[in-house]
Amino acid sequence: MAVLVPYPVDKAYDYGVPDGVDLEAGDYVIVPLGGREVTAVVWGDAAGDVNPKKLKNVVMKHQAKPMPKVMRDFVDWVAEYTMSPKGFVLKMALSVPGALAPPKPAKGYRVAGETKVKLSEKQQKVVDALSDGIARIAAEIARDAGVSAGVVKTLAGKGVLEEVDIFNPAPCKKPDPFRDGAALSEDQDSVAQTLKVAVKSGEFHASLLDGVTGAGKTEVYFEAVAQALKQGQQVLILLPEIALSNAFLDRFQSRFGCAPALWHSHLSTGARKTTWRGVAEGHSKVVVGARSALFLPYQDLGLIIVDEEHEPAYKQEDGVIYNARDMAVVRAKLGAFPICLVSATPSLETIHNAWPKPLGNARYEHLHLTDRFGGARMPEIESIDMRDKEHKPEAQHFISPTLKSAIVETVERGEQVLLFLNRRGYAPLTLCRSCGHRMECPRCTAWLVEHKSRGCLQCHHCGFAARSPKECPECSEADSFVVCGPGVERIYEEARAYFPDANILLMASDTAENNDQLRKMLQEIKDDKIDIIIGTQIIAKGHHFPNLTLVGVIDADLGLTGGELRAAERCYQLLHQVAGRAGREEKKGRVMLQTFMPEHRIMQALADGARDPFLETEAAEREAAHMPPYSRLVGIIVSGRDEGQVMEISKELGRTAPQSEGVMILGPAPAPFARLRGKFRYRLLVQADKNLNIQKTIEHWVGAVKCPSTVRIYIDIDPQSFL
Repeated sequence: MAVLVPYPVDKAYDYGVPDGVDLEAGDYVIVPLGGREVTAVVWGDAAGDVNPKKLKNVVMKHQAKPMPKVMRDFVDWVAEYTMSPKGFVLKMALSVPGALAPPKPAKGYRVAGETKVKLSEKQQKVVDALSDGIARIAAEIARDAGVSAGVVKTLAGKGVLEEVDIFNPAPCKKPDPFRDGAALSEDQDSVAQTLKVAVKSGEFHASLLDGVTGAGKTEVYFEAVAQALKQGQQVLILLPEIALSNAFLDRFQSRFGCAPALWHSHLSTGARKTTWRGVAEGHSKVVVGARSALFLPYQDLGLIIVDEEHEPAYKQEDGVIYNARDMAVVRAKLGAFPICLVSATPSLETIHNAWPKPLGNARYEHLHLTDRFGGARMPEIESIDMRDKEHKPEAQHFISPTLKSAIVETVERGEQVLLFLNRRGYAPLTLCRSCGHRMECPRCTAWLVEHKSRGCLQCHHCGFAARSPKECPECSEADSFVVCGPGVERIYEEARAYFPDANILLMASDTAENNDQLRKMLQEIKDDKIDIIIGTQIIAKGHHFPNLTLVGVIDADLGLTGGELRAAERCYQLLHQVAGRAGREEKKGRVMLQTFMPEHRIMQALADGARDPFLETEAAEREAAHMPPYSRLVGIIVSGRDEGQVMEISKELGRTAPQSEGVMILGPAPAPFARLRGKFRYRLLVQADKNLNIQKTIEHWVGAVKCPSTVRIYIDIDPQSFL
């Protein structure tokens, strides 16, 4: 049989089948590879190009349902499209090989039957807690009964309880699709019915659920999830930052009566094993996860939801470089079931697929929710021109007098304020006032960010950190450092000085370091214990705070620098999302954007609520420049620790670049981050017509260049970042 191993190989290897072992395509097996034994998957019949006498035998077959053919086809497709070794893609689907081993039982207890032993009050509580007949571990029984685990052990010793083996149940095994959902408006119900019809059809169908912030998009697509569950199918809901989605998980549990199966990098190994096996066996019905959840081996996947489809977090930038949103569409196509992309600010690629011809290509059905749920109104958005003397803050301050007055009025009314700045730390740059020396990362082309609360300087690209120095390392001048520009810590300090009586909360990924901490912070906001929230994008989307009526954006121009292809689009998306936190119920919302460019089309589009004209202008500019979605891009990154070697390989790629019609090669040139994590980086950019098989062109071109093992060439199909 041909067996694919989860290593950087591009084909399945032939192995012999021992007597008495019956193998079929998709079976999980253990095979010898080099001096190791590794978990792998039977990929099909043997190629037959190796002498049968020289073949190594499969060691054993795992007792698990085979990987479905559609999943194997998906692995092949992703490998070919992303120009990655097949085995590397398979590794993402075999991310928890330990899940294939038979699960180890835990020691559980249940009531042994009739007993004449006299029970104490605490012992009776234990027996009552086990009255449903379900065996549990001692700690869980003790928690439910409100006693110590010792009481449970004592009852076991008396024979009142019997000891049994129990196994972790698959998560989300029995969600209830028949529970009542939210009461939908007429428009919501119409869209929900369209999605349900698509699920019932059993065919591929792609749609964009396009609704303003607060329109109830989640409740609408929950109706499609319920329909898939009624048909006995599995559902995948992709979220860009699942660890930050407590509110979503609470809504899911309320709608379906149980928590979904979770899949993200913060899960424990044990939880990952249980979820992987639950999905592979078909027991776990709904998975809510980050991008890697797409590669779980679903037995009967019937619907994919990609929430916040525009988010850059769906792009994986290392290992197998892929965009989970785009690969999810492929997975749905291969599996012949519907996919729904969801956003209040769709990416240009997605809206182009939903626009009718000739503006777009009409591949996706465009579903609209134009009004906020429950009659709430969209907030008023206004720009504060920071060039105007009237609006200028005091020296070394960043909150304008206009915004400051609005904060005072809002807090006095008993309402909440959000001050948004998408920059962690205290200040983005620290320099010496004597010699001008700037503190930069020794491993990256990046300035070190001061974190005043921790007394350190940190690189947000590689994680390097150092204590804030007492004297300049360049001129040795003591106490000569000054900080330039604000981070959220600096805005927090300024707000504390301006509003000493207000309850102020700082929310960033370094202040909410775990899920419990984040949940506690969010609950304090919902309980009206906080007057002013200061936060980064961790607070910008997905949260519903009924009493939050004012959003102040400290630096609305922040995302417009750097010359990125999608800079304007992403700046608009982020500002629109954070603006959407204001006035989500009956109280009217207000958004104030501090900007030095109030005439910029992004600020104008936000103030006028003119999203579609903004997107149409952006599309026209992309089309004129022959940029995606009207062409294809491929990034080629040459990386290594020896700058001379990296430069030489880059020049060789430039010299041998293909001269085909419809293909243009830009570069090589040092990447904007010319050094990252200690490695030097050069970039080339391939611009090609959409009808070309650009992968084949690149394969011949790059494959012909001899590259030393100390230099890596990364190929990024459809790049999202150009750093």
